Amino acid sequence: MHIPTLIARKRDGGTLTSVEINHLITGLTDGSIPEYQWSALAMAIYFRGMSAEETWALTRAMRDSGEVMHWGVPGTRPVAVDKHSTGGIGDKTSLLLAPLLACDGLWVPMISGRGLGITGGTLDKLESIRGFRTMLSAAEMRAQLEKSGCFMAGQTATLCPADRKLYALRDVTGTVPSIALITASIMSKKLAEGLDRLVLDVKWGTGAFMQTRELAQQLADSLAATGALGGVPVRAILNTMNEPLGCAAGNALEVQECIDAFHGRGPADMVDLTLDLACAVSNTPREVHARRLADGTAWSKFQEMCVGQGADANALTSMPTAPVVVDLPAPASGVLVKMDAATVGQVVLQLGAGRARATDVINHAVGVDRIVKTGTMLVAGQSLCRIHAMKNTQAEEAAKLILSGVDFA
Repeated sequence: MHIPTLIARKRDGGTLTSVEINHLITGLTDGSIPEYQWSALAMAIYFRGMSAEETWALTRAMRDSGEVMHWGVPGTRPVAVDKHSTGGIGDKTSLLLAPLLACDGLWVPMISGRGLGITGGTLDKLESIRGFRTMLSAAEMRAQLEKSGCFMAGQTATLCPADRKLYALRDVTGTVPSIALITASIMSKKLAEGLDRLVLDVKWGTGAFMQTRELAQQLADSLAATGALGGVPVRAILNTMNEPLGCAAGNALEVQECIDAFHGRGPADMVDLTLDLACAVSNTPREVHARRLADGTAWSKFQEMCVGQGADANALTSMPTAPVVVDLPAPASGVLVKMDAATVGQVVLQLGAGRARATDVINHAVGVDRIVKTGTMLVAGQSLCRIHAMKNTQAEEAAKLILSGVDFA
């Protein structure tokens, strides 16, 4: 095939066949098609988009570029389910959801990612638990499912290698915000997990990738359509991300908030979203999920999963802590009407809990917790949140930045 002709066709608004897309993905994976040509094609897709059929063909080709997991014949083993979130600040529902669904007799083969920029990553949160191993072999994944019903691990080298190559190109060519390319990236990995059902938590707002509800709906529709073409029922739920989810942002702080939720002390918004997601892939009544989340049932499953993945049995009672912990007093009295998620995310990043580059080393202990929710009436001097930092100067800078994203009425 003449690659420049395919690029030009997509540039001019034409469509690519599944055979052509397969050839393009094979060439990307084995290096026979130069990266500069794929970069040009990604830019053409960014501007011209792809049809549902093209998006599915791209997703399927990326899925099949590597290993596809098979857990056995449906009906002879538990139903396999998973959840994907498009990201956000303080979004730690995966840690609650995987063990909760495992308590329901489902298998949850959860392949997760790391944070980049202001968006936190599930693997980074888990690695704040001493000894927790996020890289598992296929055999270890299977063993975890059979023993605990769930695992939470990173993408293996053999899972969707085309996705890793294409994302790296998109990241440096300004083509990340393409609904077709986002869809193929997410769904290729999820379909490679061998799922029977999938729920998607699609965020929109200041702390989300999609800034408006309209864009989030477009992405949700694209993801659901691709799942349907791939034979996996998909439920997409839209959620706002204008303020942090829950009351903590930062790796160990978010794990601690999940531990609180496992003991019936979780923030209402985080618990409600977790239950929404559970009900989207389970036939069990919401009140049963709520009881398991609060009565220790899901907590026992979470502990079992952690120990099974190498965590120290006592690690969950001794999470990393920062040397400087200070309250940020409210500068005025009134109803809190804005606690900007993007601003909090930037603070967490600057404190060292996130990455500006994929190679950055993160600090698991730092972040922000006890974040007051919007709609709360405060008196000047009451705490807006608590800052966890390595130095007093870092805490002072964090306080200034948080206040720039706060408003009262």
